[in-house]
Amino acid sequence: MLKTLGAQVKEFKKDSIMTPIFMILEVIMEMIIPLLMASIIDDGVEKGDIRHICIVGGFMVLAALAGLFAGIMGGKCGANASAGFARNLRKAMFENIQTFSFSNIDKFSTAGLITRLTTDVSNLQNAYQMILRMFTRAPSSLICAMVMAFSINARLSSIYLVAVILLGACLFFLITKVNRYFRQVFKKYDELNASVQENISGIRVVKAYVREDYENKKFTTASQNVYKMFVSAEKIITLNAPLMQFTVYSCILGISWLGAKMIVVDELTTGELMSLLAYCMNILMSLMMLSMIFVMVTMSMASAERITEVLNEKTGISNPENPVTSVPDGGIVFNHVDFSYMKYSKESVLKDIDIAIKPGETIGIIGGTGSAKSSLVNLISRLYDVTKGSVQVGGIDVRKYDLEVLRNEVAVVLQKNVLFSGTILENLRWGNKNATEEECKRACELACADEFIEKMPDKYQTYIEQGGTNVSGGQKQRLCIARALLKKPKILILDDSTSAVDTATDAKIRRAFREEIPDTTKLIIAQRISSISSADRIIVMDNGRINGFGTHEELLKNNQIYREVYESQTQGGGDFDEKGGDR
Repeated sequence: MLKTLGAQVKEFKKDSIMTPIFMILEVIMEMIIPLLMASIIDDGVEKGDIRHICIVGGFMVLAALAGLFAGIMGGKCGANASAGFARNLRKAMFENIQTFSFSNIDKFSTAGLITRLTTDVSNLQNAYQMILRMFTRAPSSLICAMVMAFSINARLSSIYLVAVILLGACLFFLITKVNRYFRQVFKKYDELNASVQENISGIRVVKAYVREDYENKKFTTASQNVYKMFVSAEKIITLNAPLMQFTVYSCILGISWLGAKMIVVDELTTGELMSLLAYCMNILMSLMMLSMIFVMVTMSMASAERITEVLNEKTGISNPENPVTSVPDGGIVFNHVDFSYMKYSKESVLKDIDIAIKPGETIGIIGGTGSAKSSLVNLISRLYDVTKGSVQVGGIDVRKYDLEVLRNEVAVVLQKNVLFSGTILENLRWGNKNATEEECKRACELACADEFIEKMPDKYQTYIEQGGTNVSGGQKQRLCIARALLKKPKILILDDSTSAVDTATDAKIRRAFREEIPDTTKLIIAQRISSISSADRIIVMDNGRINGFGTHEELLKNNQIYREVYESQTQGGGDFDEKGGDR
Protein backbone atom coordinates (compact mmCIF):
# COMPACT_ATOMS: atom_id res chain seq x y z
CA MET A 1 0.00 0.00 0.00
CA LEU A 2 2.75 2.50 0.94
CA LYS A 3 4.61 1.74 -2.29
CA THR A 4 1.45 2.29 -4.36
CA LEU A 5 0.63 5.58 -2.67
CA GLY A 6 4.25 6.74 -2.53
CA ALA A 7 4.52 6.40 -6.30
CA GLN A 8 2.03 9.29 -6.64
CA VAL A 9 4.33 11.82 -4.93
CA LYS A 10 6.22 12.06 -8.25
CA GLU A 11 7.31 15.65 -9.05
CA PHE A 12 6.62 16.78 -5.48
CA LYS A 13 9.47 14.76 -3.96
CA LYS A 14 11.58 17.91 -3.49
CA ASP A 15 8.82 19.66 -1.51
CA SER A 16 8.22 16.44 0.45
CA ILE A 17 11.91 16.36 1.45
CA MET A 18 12.29 20.08 2.15
CA THR A 19 9.23 20.25 4.43
CA PRO A 20 10.73 18.02 7.19
CA ILE A 21 14.08 19.84 6.87
CA PHE A 22 12.41 23.21 7.47
CA MET A 23 10.39 21.73 10.34
CA ILE A 24 13.56 20.41 12.03
CA LEU A 25 15.25 23.81 11.57
CA GLU A 26 12.22 25.49 13.20
CA VAL A 27 12.43 23.07 16.15
CA ILE A 28 16.16 23.71 16.62
CA MET A 29 15.52 27.46 16.76
CA GLU A 30 12.74 26.93 19.29
CA MET A 31 14.99 24.79 21.47
CA ILE A 32 17.76 27.41 21.46
CA ILE A 33 15.48 30.22 22.67
CA PRO A 34 14.85 28.80 26.24
CA LEU A 35 18.62 28.37 26.72
CA LEU A 36 19.23 31.97 25.66
CA MET A 37 16.40 33.07 27.95
CA ALA A 38 18.01 31.22 30.89
CA SER A 39 21.32 32.96 30.11
CA ILE A 40 19.60 36.37 30.12
CA ILE A 41 18.01 35.68 33.53
CA ASP A 42 21.06 34.10 35.22
CA ASP A 43 23.90 36.10 33.68
CA GLY A 44 22.12 39.30 32.69
CA VAL A 45 19.17 40.16 34.93
CA GLU A 46 20.53 38.74 38.21
CA LYS A 47 24.01 40.24 37.61
CA GLY A 48 22.72 43.51 36.16
CA ASP A 49 24.74 43.07 32.94
CA ILE A 50 22.83 45.12 30.33
CA ARG A 51 25.39 44.42 27.60
CA HIS A 52 24.92 40.65 28.05
CA ILE A 53 21.14 41.06 27.93
CA CYS A 54 21.35 43.03 24.67
CA ILE A 55 23.74 40.60 22.95
CA VAL A 56 21.86 37.45 23.98
CA GLY A 57 18.53 39.21 23.26
CA GLY A 58 19.82 39.93 19.74
CA PHE A 59 20.61 36.24 19.24
CA MET A 60 17.08 35.39 20.50
CA VAL A 61 15.58 37.73 17.86
CA LEU A 62 17.71 36.12 15.12
CA ALA A 63 16.73 32.65 16.31
CA ALA A 64 13.05 33.65 16.35
CA LEU A 65 13.29 35.10 12.82
CA ALA A 66 15.08 31.99 11.55
CA GLY A 67 12.38 29.83 13.17
CA LEU A 68 9.66 31.99 11.61
CA PHE A 69 11.23 31.68 8.14
CA ALA A 70 11.61 27.91 8.54
CA GLY A 71 7.97 27.63 9.67
CA ILE A 72 6.67 29.64 6.71
CA MET A 73 8.74 27.68 4.18
CA GLY A 74 7.76 24.39 5.81
CA GLY A 75 4.09 25.35 5.54
CA LYS A 76 4.48 26.39 1.90
CA CYS A 77 6.38 23.25 0.85
CA GLY A 78 4.03 21.05 2.86
CA ALA A 79 0.97 22.58 1.18
CA ASN A 80 2.52 22.12 -2.29
CA ALA A 81 3.47 18.52 -1.57
CA SER A 82 0.12 17.48 -0.07
CA ALA A 83 -2.02 19.25 -2.69
CA GLY A 84 0.15 17.81 -5.47
CA PHE A 85 -0.03 14.35 -3.93
CA ALA A 86 -3.84 14.60 -3.80
CA ARG A 87 -3.97 15.79 -7.42
CA ASN A 88 -1.82 12.87 -8.58
CA LEU A 89 -3.94 10.41 -6.60
CA ARG A 90 -7.16 11.64 -8.21
CA LYS A 91 -5.57 11.64 -11.67
CA ALA A 92 -4.15 8.12 -11.24
CA MET A 93 -7.45 6.78 -9.92
CA PHE A 94 -9.49 8.41 -12.67
CA GLU A 95 -7.12 7.16 -15.39
CA ASN A 96 -7.25 3.64 -13.97
CA ILE A 97 -11.04 3.75 -13.80
CA GLN A 98 -11.07 4.61 -17.52
CA THR A 99 -9.34 1.29 -18.23
CA PHE A 100 -11.86 -0.74 -16.23
CA SER A 101 -13.99 -3.27 -18.02
CA PHE A 102 -17.69 -3.49 -17.21
CA SER A 103 -16.91 -6.31 -14.77
CA ASN A 104 -14.46 -4.03 -12.88
CA ILE A 105 -17.02 -1.25 -12.73
CA ASP A 106 -19.61 -3.71 -11.45
CA LYS A 107 -17.27 -4.49 -8.54
CA PHE A 108 -17.28 -0.87 -7.29
CA SER A 109 -20.45 1.13 -6.84
CA THR A 110 -20.59 4.52 -8.55
CA ALA A 111 -21.12 6.21 -5.18
CA GLY A 112 -18.15 4.29 -3.77
CA LEU A 113 -15.85 5.51 -6.53
CA ILE A 114 -17.01 9.10 -6.03
CA THR A 115 -16.30 8.86 -2.28
CA ARG A 116 -12.83 7.52 -3.01
CA LEU A 117 -12.09 10.36 -5.46
CA THR A 118 -13.33 13.06 -3.07
CA THR A 119 -13.58 12.34 0.66
CA ASP A 120 -10.91 9.64 0.81
CA VAL A 121 -8.38 11.68 -1.20
CA SER A 122 -9.03 14.76 1.00
CA ASN A 123 -8.40 12.66 4.11
CA LEU A 124 -5.15 11.39 2.66
CA GLN A 125 -4.11 14.91 1.62
CA ASN A 126 -4.61 16.21 5.17
CA ALA A 127 -2.81 13.21 6.65
CA TYR A 128 0.14 13.59 4.24
CA GLN A 129 0.56 17.27 5.10
CA MET A 130 0.35 16.46 8.80
CA ILE A 131 2.93 13.68 8.44
CA LEU A 132 5.37 15.94 6.56
CA ARG A 133 5.03 18.80 9.02
CA MET A 134 3.78 17.65 12.42
CA PHE A 135 5.11 14.11 12.31
CA THR A 136 8.57 15.58 11.74
CA ARG A 137 8.17 18.51 14.08
CA ALA A 138 6.56 16.71 17.06
CA PRO A 139 9.13 13.88 17.53
CA SER A 140 12.01 16.27 16.80
CA SER A 141 10.69 18.77 19.33
CA LEU A 142 10.05 16.00 21.86
CA ILE A 143 13.54 14.52 21.53
CA CYS A 144 15.34 17.89 21.51
CA ALA A 145 13.36 19.16 24.50
CA MET A 146 14.04 15.96 26.44
CA VAL A 147 17.77 16.14 25.66
CA MET A 148 17.92 19.82 26.66
CA ALA A 149 15.90 19.21 29.85
CA PHE A 150 18.10 16.28 30.91
CA SER A 151 21.23 18.33 30.19
CA ILE A 152 19.95 20.97 32.63
CA ASN A 153 18.81 18.60 35.41
CA ALA A 154 18.38 14.86 34.88
CA ARG A 155 16.59 14.22 38.19
CA LEU A 156 13.91 16.84 37.64
CA SER A 157 13.51 15.93 33.97
CA SER A 158 12.62 12.34 34.86
CA ILE A 159 9.09 13.69 35.52
CA TYR A 160 8.78 14.22 31.77
CA LEU A 161 9.89 10.68 31.02
CA VAL A 162 7.22 9.21 33.29
CA ALA A 163 4.57 11.49 31.72
CA VAL A 164 5.61 10.52 28.17
CA ILE A 165 5.41 6.79 28.92
CA LEU A 166 1.99 7.07 30.59
CA LEU A 167 0.57 9.28 27.83
CA GLY A 168 1.97 7.04 25.11
CA ALA A 169 0.24 4.01 26.62
CA CYS A 170 -3.07 5.88 26.94
CA LEU A 171 -2.88 7.19 23.36
CA PHE A 172 -2.19 3.72 21.99
CA PHE A 173 -5.29 2.43 23.79
CA LEU A 174 -7.49 5.27 22.46
CA ILE A 175 -6.26 4.89 18.88
CA THR A 176 -6.87 1.13 18.92
CA LYS A 177 -10.45 1.72 20.09
CA VAL A 178 -11.25 4.47 17.58
CA ASN A 179 -9.71 2.73 14.56
CA ARG A 180 -12.61 0.31 14.00
CA TYR A 181 -15.11 3.18 13.81
CA PHE A 182 -13.16 4.98 11.10
CA ARG A 183 -12.95 1.78 9.06
CA GLN A 184 -16.75 1.55 9.06
CA VAL A 185 -17.63 5.20 8.59
CA PHE A 186 -16.52 5.40 4.93
CA LYS A 187 -18.84 2.55 3.98
CA LYS A 188 -21.61 4.68 5.46
CA TYR A 189 -20.35 7.59 3.36
CA ASP A 190 -20.81 5.39 0.26
CA GLU A 191 -24.42 4.78 1.25
CA LEU A 192 -24.96 8.51 1.80
CA ASN A 193 -23.49 9.40 -1.60
CA ALA A 194 -25.54 6.67 -3.26
CA SER A 195 -28.71 8.14 -1.74
CA VAL A 196 -27.86 11.64 -2.99
CA GLN A 197 -26.81 10.49 -6.45
CA GLU A 198 -29.88 8.31 -6.94
CA ASN A 199 -32.22 11.06 -5.79
CA ILE A 200 -30.74 13.80 -7.95
CA SER A 201 -30.48 11.66 -11.11
CA GLY A 202 -34.06 10.46 -10.65
CA ILE A 203 -35.56 13.70 -9.32
CA ARG A 204 -38.25 13.79 -12.05
CA VAL A 205 -39.47 10.33 -11.09
CA VAL A 206 -39.38 11.27 -7.40
CA LYS A 207 -41.58 14.29 -8.04
CA ALA A 208 -43.86 12.45 -10.46
CA TYR A 209 -44.63 9.83 -7.78
CA VAL A 210 -44.62 12.37 -4.91
CA ARG A 211 -41.92 10.41 -3.07
CA GLU A 212 -40.06 13.38 -1.56
CA ASP A 213 -40.90 12.30 1.99
CA TYR A 214 -39.63 8.79 1.36
CA GLU A 215 -36.39 10.09 -0.16
CA ASN A 216 -35.96 12.50 2.76
CA LYS A 217 -36.30 9.62 5.22
CA LYS A 218 -33.88 7.53 3.19
CA PHE A 219 -31.28 10.32 3.16
CA THR A 220 -31.84 11.06 6.84
CA THR A 221 -31.20 7.41 7.70
CA ALA A 222 -27.95 7.36 5.70
CA SER A 223 -26.86 10.69 7.20
CA GLN A 224 -27.75 9.50 10.70
CA ASN A 225 -25.56 6.41 10.23
CA VAL A 226 -22.57 8.61 9.38
CA TYR A 227 -23.37 10.85 12.35
CA LYS A 228 -23.57 7.92 14.78
CA MET A 229 -20.23 6.52 13.62
CA PHE A 230 -18.46 9.87 13.96
CA VAL A 231 -20.02 10.52 17.36
CA SER A 232 -18.84 7.10 18.58
CA ALA A 233 -15.31 7.88 17.34
CA GLU A 234 -15.31 11.45 18.68
CA LYS A 235 -16.44 10.30 22.15
CA ILE A 236 -13.23 8.31 22.41
CA ILE A 237 -11.05 11.03 20.84
CA THR A 238 -12.36 13.70 23.24
CA LEU A 239 -10.74 11.80 26.11
CA ASN A 240 -7.42 12.86 24.60
CA ALA A 241 -7.72 16.57 25.51
CA PRO A 242 -8.47 16.24 29.25
CA LEU A 243 -5.83 13.53 29.54
CA MET A 244 -3.29 15.91 28.00
CA GLN A 245 -4.35 18.84 30.15
CA PHE A 246 -4.12 16.76 33.31
CA THR A 247 -0.62 15.63 32.38
CA VAL A 248 0.55 19.15 31.46
CA TYR A 249 -0.63 20.71 34.71
CA SER A 250 0.67 17.79 36.77
CA CYS A 251 4.13 18.21 35.23
CA ILE A 252 4.09 21.99 35.76
CA LEU A 253 3.07 21.57 39.40
CA GLY A 254 5.64 18.83 39.98
CA ILE A 255 8.50 20.74 38.38
CA SER A 256 7.54 24.04 40.09
CA TRP A 257 7.33 22.36 43.51
CA LEU A 258 10.55 20.35 43.23
CA GLY A 259 12.33 23.10 41.27
CA ALA A 260 11.60 25.69 43.97
CA LYS A 261 13.07 23.39 46.61
CA MET A 262 16.18 22.81 44.48
CA ILE A 263 16.63 26.59 43.97
CA VAL A 264 16.57 27.09 47.75
CA VAL A 265 19.42 24.59 48.22
CA ASP A 266 21.33 25.98 45.18
CA GLU A 267 20.89 22.82 43.09
CA LEU A 268 19.07 24.78 40.37
CA THR A 269 19.05 28.38 39.14
CA THR A 270 15.94 30.45 38.40
CA GLY A 271 16.84 30.62 34.72
CA GLU A 272 17.22 26.84 34.52
CA LEU A 273 13.80 26.40 36.13
CA MET A 274 12.28 28.77 33.57
CA SER A 275 13.94 26.76 30.78
CA LEU A 276 12.64 23.47 32.21
CA LEU A 277 9.10 24.87 32.33
CA ALA A 278 9.44 26.02 28.71
CA TYR A 279 10.70 22.57 27.70
CA CYS A 280 7.82 21.06 29.68
CA MET A 281 5.34 22.84 27.42
CA ASN A 282 7.34 21.83 24.33
CA ILE A 283 7.34 18.16 25.32
CA LEU A 284 3.67 18.01 26.17
CA MET A 285 2.58 20.03 23.14
CA SER A 286 4.62 17.62 21.03
CA LEU A 287 2.75 14.73 22.60
CA MET A 288 -0.55 16.44 21.88
CA MET A 289 0.46 16.93 18.24
CA LEU A 290 1.51 13.29 18.02
CA SER A 291 -1.88 12.21 19.32
CA MET A 292 -3.61 14.35 16.66
CA ILE A 293 -1.35 12.84 14.00
CA PHE A 294 -2.14 9.31 15.08
CA VAL A 295 -5.88 10.05 15.03
CA MET A 296 -5.62 11.56 11.55
CA VAL A 297 -3.43 8.73 10.27
CA THR A 298 -5.79 6.17 11.77
CA MET A 299 -8.74 7.78 10.02
CA SER A 300 -6.83 8.08 6.75
CA MET A 301 -5.68 4.44 6.84
CA ALA A 302 -9.20 3.34 5.91
CA SER A 303 -9.14 5.90 3.07
CA ALA A 304 -5.66 4.75 1.99
CA GLU A 305 -6.84 1.14 1.74
CA ARG A 306 -9.86 2.13 -0.36
CA ILE A 307 -7.76 4.29 -2.70
CA THR A 308 -5.11 1.59 -3.05
CA GLU A 309 -7.83 -0.89 -3.93
CA VAL A 310 -8.83 1.25 -6.92
CA LEU A 311 -5.23 1.99 -7.97
CA ASN A 312 -4.26 -1.70 -7.84
CA GLU A 313 -7.38 -2.95 -9.58
CA LYS A 314 -6.39 -4.51 -12.87
CA THR A 315 -8.78 -4.39 -15.76
CA GLY A 316 -10.42 -7.72 -16.49
CA ILE A 317 -10.06 -7.03 -20.21
CA SER A 318 -6.74 -5.96 -21.69
CA ASN A 319 -4.90 -5.99 -24.99
CA PRO A 320 -3.10 -9.22 -25.93
CA GLU A 321 0.54 -9.31 -26.99
CA ASN A 322 0.90 -8.34 -30.65
CA PRO A 323 -2.80 -7.46 -31.10
CA VAL A 324 -4.55 -7.46 -34.48
CA THR A 325 -4.90 -3.85 -35.63
CA SER A 326 -7.52 -4.05 -38.36
CA VAL A 327 -10.98 -5.61 -38.62
CA PRO A 328 -11.47 -7.27 -42.04
CA ASP A 329 -15.28 -7.13 -42.13
CA GLY A 330 -18.41 -7.16 -40.00
CA GLY A 331 -18.99 -10.92 -39.98
CA ILE A 332 -19.82 -12.28 -36.50
CA VAL A 333 -19.55 -15.85 -35.23
CA PHE A 334 -20.62 -17.07 -31.78
CA ASN A 335 -18.91 -20.40 -31.28
CA HIS A 336 -20.66 -22.36 -28.48
CA VAL A 337 -20.54 -19.35 -26.15
CA ASP A 338 -21.36 -19.47 -22.44
CA PHE A 339 -21.24 -16.32 -20.35
CA SER A 340 -21.80 -15.34 -16.72
CA TYR A 341 -21.20 -11.96 -15.03
CA MET A 342 -19.67 -13.55 -11.94
CA LYS A 343 -16.49 -15.47 -12.71
CA TYR A 344 -17.30 -18.49 -10.54
CA SER A 345 -21.08 -18.42 -10.97
CA LYS A 346 -22.66 -21.83 -11.49
CA GLU A 347 -25.52 -20.40 -13.53
CA SER A 348 -24.65 -18.93 -16.96
CA VAL A 349 -26.48 -15.90 -18.37
CA LEU A 350 -25.87 -17.11 -21.93
CA LYS A 351 -25.84 -20.83 -22.71
CA ASP A 352 -24.35 -22.52 -25.78
CA ILE A 353 -24.83 -19.67 -28.28
CA ASP A 354 -23.74 -20.99 -31.69
CA ILE A 355 -24.62 -18.77 -34.68
CA ALA A 356 -22.94 -17.12 -37.67
CA ILE A 357 -23.85 -13.68 -39.06
CA LYS A 358 -22.66 -12.58 -42.50
CA PRO A 359 -21.07 -9.16 -43.17
CA GLY A 360 -23.71 -6.56 -44.06
CA GLU A 361 -26.65 -8.58 -42.70
CA THR A 362 -29.37 -6.93 -40.68
CA ILE A 363 -30.17 -9.10 -37.68
CA GLY A 364 -33.14 -8.52 -35.41
CA ILE A 365 -33.03 -9.71 -31.82
CA ILE A 366 -36.18 -10.16 -29.77
CA GLY A 367 -37.01 -11.78 -26.46
CA GLY A 368 -38.58 -11.24 -23.10
CA THR A 369 -37.12 -9.15 -20.28
CA GLY A 370 -34.10 -10.93 -18.83
CA SER A 371 -33.60 -13.18 -21.85
CA ALA A 372 -29.97 -11.88 -22.16
CA LYS A 373 -30.33 -9.89 -25.39
CA SER A 374 -28.02 -7.08 -24.17
CA SER A 375 -25.56 -9.59 -22.72
CA LEU A 376 -25.28 -11.20 -26.16
CA VAL A 377 -24.35 -8.01 -28.03
CA ASN A 378 -22.02 -6.78 -25.23
CA LEU A 379 -19.67 -9.65 -26.06
CA ILE A 380 -19.16 -8.44 -29.65
CA SER A 381 -17.31 -5.24 -28.72
CA ARG A 382 -15.68 -7.11 -25.82
CA LEU A 383 -17.33 -5.11 -23.07
CA TYR A 384 -17.26 -8.48 -21.31
CA ASP A 385 -15.29 -11.63 -22.07
CA VAL A 386 -16.95 -14.97 -22.70
CA THR A 387 -16.79 -17.63 -19.99
CA LYS A 388 -16.62 -20.44 -22.53
CA GLY A 389 -16.31 -20.65 -26.31
CA SER A 390 -15.38 -17.68 -28.49
CA VAL A 391 -16.78 -14.66 -30.33
CA GLN A 392 -15.26 -13.86 -33.71
CA VAL A 393 -15.50 -10.62 -35.67
CA GLY A 394 -14.16 -10.67 -39.21
CA GLY A 395 -13.10 -14.30 -38.66
CA ILE A 396 -10.79 -13.38 -35.75
CA ASP A 397 -11.39 -13.97 -32.04
CA VAL A 398 -12.25 -10.60 -30.44
CA ARG A 399 -9.68 -11.33 -27.70
CA LYS A 400 -6.91 -11.04 -30.31
CA TYR A 401 -7.83 -7.50 -31.39
CA ASP A 402 -6.47 -4.24 -30.10
CA LEU A 403 -9.39 -3.01 -27.95
CA GLU A 404 -9.44 0.48 -29.42
CA VAL A 405 -9.42 -0.86 -32.98
CA LEU A 406 -12.23 -3.33 -32.26
CA ARG A 407 -14.46 -0.80 -30.48
CA ASN A 408 -13.92 1.80 -33.18
CA GLU A 409 -15.33 -0.68 -35.70
CA VAL A 410 -18.28 -1.70 -33.48
CA ALA A 411 -20.64 1.18 -32.78
CA VAL A 412 -23.04 0.54 -29.92
CA VAL A 413 -26.13 2.57 -29.07
CA LEU A 414 -26.73 1.28 -25.57
CA GLN A 415 -30.09 0.60 -23.97
CA LYS A 416 -29.55 3.53 -21.61
CA ASN A 417 -28.83 6.53 -23.83
CA VAL A 418 -26.32 9.02 -22.43
CA LEU A 419 -25.63 12.54 -23.64
CA PHE A 420 -23.01 14.76 -22.06
CA SER A 421 -23.20 18.45 -21.21
CA GLY A 422 -22.16 20.43 -24.28
CA THR A 423 -23.55 21.42 -27.68
CA ILE A 424 -25.26 18.98 -30.02
CA LEU A 425 -22.19 19.11 -32.30
CA GLU A 426 -19.85 18.30 -29.40
CA ASN A 427 -22.01 15.31 -28.48
CA LEU A 428 -22.12 14.09 -32.08
CA ARG A 429 -18.33 14.28 -32.36
CA TRP A 430 -17.97 11.63 -29.67
CA GLY A 431 -18.50 9.33 -32.65
CA ASN A 432 -15.75 11.00 -34.66
CA LYS A 433 -13.82 13.90 -33.13
CA ASN A 434 -12.68 15.05 -36.58
CA ALA A 435 -16.13 14.98 -38.20
CA THR A 436 -17.07 18.10 -40.16
CA GLU A 437 -20.35 19.89 -39.54
CA GLU A 438 -21.64 18.55 -42.87
CA GLU A 439 -20.85 14.97 -41.85
CA CYS A 440 -22.66 15.54 -38.55
CA LYS A 441 -25.70 16.91 -40.36
CA ARG A 442 -25.73 13.92 -42.72
CA ALA A 443 -25.61 11.47 -39.80
CA CYS A 444 -28.50 13.34 -38.19
CA GLU A 445 -30.50 13.08 -41.43
CA LEU A 446 -29.99 9.30 -41.46
CA ALA A 447 -31.06 9.09 -37.81
CA CYS A 448 -34.04 11.43 -38.44
CA ALA A 449 -32.61 13.83 -35.84
CA ASP A 450 -32.34 16.80 -38.22
CA GLU A 451 -36.13 17.26 -38.02
CA PHE A 452 -36.08 18.55 -34.44
CA ILE A 453 -32.56 20.04 -34.47
CA GLU A 454 -33.48 22.52 -37.24
CA LYS A 455 -36.43 23.72 -35.14
CA MET A 456 -34.18 24.63 -32.20
CA PRO A 457 -33.12 28.31 -31.88
CA ASP A 458 -29.38 27.53 -31.99
CA LYS A 459 -29.73 24.42 -34.16
CA TYR A 460 -26.50 22.34 -33.90
CA GLN A 461 -25.03 24.77 -31.35
CA THR A 462 -27.91 24.09 -28.94
CA TYR A 463 -26.56 23.30 -25.50
CA ILE A 464 -27.44 19.88 -24.09
CA GLU A 465 -27.80 19.77 -20.32
CA GLN A 466 -26.06 17.05 -18.33
CA GLY A 467 -27.73 13.71 -19.06
CA GLY A 468 -29.71 15.26 -21.95
CA THR A 469 -32.48 16.48 -19.65
CA ASN A 470 -33.59 19.22 -22.07
CA VAL A 471 -34.42 16.82 -24.93
CA SER A 472 -37.08 14.12 -25.09
CA GLY A 473 -36.41 10.38 -24.96
CA GLY A 474 -36.95 9.96 -28.69
CA GLN A 475 -34.71 12.93 -29.52
CA LYS A 476 -32.00 11.58 -27.25
CA GLN A 477 -32.17 8.17 -28.97
CA ARG A 478 -31.86 9.68 -32.43
CA LEU A 479 -28.87 11.82 -31.40
CA CYS A 480 -27.17 8.72 -30.02
CA ILE A 481 -27.84 6.82 -33.26
CA ALA A 482 -26.37 9.72 -35.28
CA ARG A 483 -23.33 9.74 -32.98
CA ALA A 484 -22.81 6.03 -33.63
CA LEU A 485 -23.18 6.45 -37.41
CA LEU A 486 -20.36 9.03 -37.45
CA LYS A 487 -17.95 6.23 -36.51
CA LYS A 488 -18.71 4.61 -39.89
CA PRO A 489 -18.48 1.21 -38.22
CA LYS A 490 -18.37 -2.26 -39.71
CA ILE A 491 -20.89 -3.38 -37.07
CA LEU A 492 -23.76 -1.26 -35.70
CA ILE A 493 -25.62 -2.43 -32.59
CA LEU A 494 -28.89 -0.79 -31.57
CA ASP A 495 -29.85 -2.05 -28.12
CA ASP A 496 -33.56 -1.21 -27.96
CA SER A 497 -32.53 2.23 -29.19
CA THR A 498 -35.70 3.16 -31.10
CA SER A 499 -38.18 2.30 -28.35
CA ALA A 500 -38.98 5.99 -27.72
CA VAL A 501 -39.63 6.94 -31.36
CA ASP A 502 -42.84 6.35 -33.31
CA THR A 503 -43.07 3.52 -35.82
CA ALA A 504 -43.00 5.87 -38.82
CA THR A 505 -39.69 7.40 -37.71
CA ASP A 506 -38.43 3.93 -36.84
CA ALA A 507 -39.19 2.81 -40.38
CA LYS A 508 -37.37 5.84 -41.84
CA ILE A 509 -34.27 5.06 -39.77
CA ARG A 510 -34.27 1.41 -40.87
CA ARG A 511 -34.71 2.41 -44.52
CA ALA A 512 -31.78 4.84 -44.21
CA PHE A 513 -29.64 2.03 -42.79
CA ARG A 514 -30.47 -0.25 -45.72
CA GLU A 515 -29.74 2.39 -48.34
CA GLU A 516 -26.81 4.29 -46.82
CA ILE A 517 -24.79 1.65 -44.94
CA PRO A 518 -25.53 -1.63 -46.77
CA ASP A 519 -22.08 -3.11 -45.97
CA THR A 520 -22.41 -2.50 -42.21
CA THR A 521 -23.63 -5.45 -40.17
CA LYS A 522 -26.62 -4.25 -38.18
CA LEU A 523 -27.93 -5.86 -35.00
CA ILE A 524 -31.21 -4.41 -33.78
CA ILE A 525 -32.61 -5.35 -30.38
CA ALA A 526 -36.28 -4.42 -30.25
CA GLN A 527 -39.53 -5.13 -28.43
CA ARG A 528 -41.69 -4.31 -31.46
CA ILE A 529 -42.00 -6.88 -34.22
CA SER A 530 -42.44 -4.01 -36.71
CA SER A 531 -38.89 -2.81 -35.93
CA ILE A 532 -37.26 -6.09 -36.99
CA SER A 533 -39.73 -7.82 -39.35
CA SER A 534 -37.80 -6.59 -42.41
CA ALA A 535 -34.43 -7.80 -41.05
CA ASP A 536 -32.55 -10.48 -43.02
CA ARG A 537 -32.82 -12.83 -40.06
CA ILE A 538 -34.17 -12.64 -36.54
CA ILE A 539 -32.83 -14.17 -33.31
CA VAL A 540 -35.42 -15.16 -30.69
CA MET A 541 -33.88 -15.25 -27.20
CA ASP A 542 -35.37 -17.13 -24.28
CA ASN A 543 -33.71 -17.57 -20.87
CA GLY A 544 -30.18 -17.08 -22.23
CA ARG A 545 -30.60 -19.49 -25.14
CA ILE A 546 -31.43 -19.06 -28.83
CA ASN A 547 -34.99 -20.30 -29.23
CA GLY A 548 -35.21 -19.49 -32.93
CA PHE A 549 -33.13 -18.04 -35.76
CA GLY A 550 -34.55 -17.29 -39.17
CA THR A 551 -36.54 -14.86 -41.32
CA HIS A 552 -39.78 -13.24 -40.21
CA GLU A 553 -41.84 -15.69 -42.28
CA GLU A 554 -39.90 -18.75 -41.08
CA LEU A 555 -40.29 -17.81 -37.43
CA LEU A 556 -44.03 -17.15 -37.83
CA LYS A 557 -44.38 -20.71 -39.08
CA ASN A 558 -41.91 -22.51 -36.82
CA ASN A 559 -41.39 -20.54 -33.60
CA GLN A 560 -44.15 -20.37 -30.99
CA ILE A 561 -42.62 -17.52 -28.95
CA TYR A 562 -42.22 -15.28 -31.98
CA ARG A 563 -45.71 -16.09 -33.25
CA GLU A 564 -47.28 -15.27 -29.87
CA VAL A 565 -45.45 -11.93 -29.68
CA TYR A 566 -46.48 -11.09 -33.24
CA GLU A 567 -50.14 -11.92 -32.64
CA SER A 568 -50.25 -9.97 -29.36
CA GLN A 569 -48.85 -6.87 -31.11
CA THR A 570 -51.06 -7.06 -34.22
CA GLN A 571 -54.43 -8.04 -32.75
CA GLY A 572 -55.21 -4.44 -31.85
CA GLY A 573 -54.60 -3.20 -35.39
CA GLY A 574 -50.97 -2.24 -35.07
CA ASP A 575 -49.08 0.47 -33.19
CA PHE A 576 -51.11 3.57 -32.28
CA ASP A 577 -48.41 5.89 -33.53
CA GLU A 578 -47.58 4.36 -36.86
CA LYS A 579 -48.50 7.62 -38.62
CA GLY A 580 -45.86 9.52 -36.69
CA GLY A 581 -45.41 11.63 -33.63
CA ASP A 582 -42.53 11.50 -31.20
CA ARG A 583 -43.31 9.84 -27.87
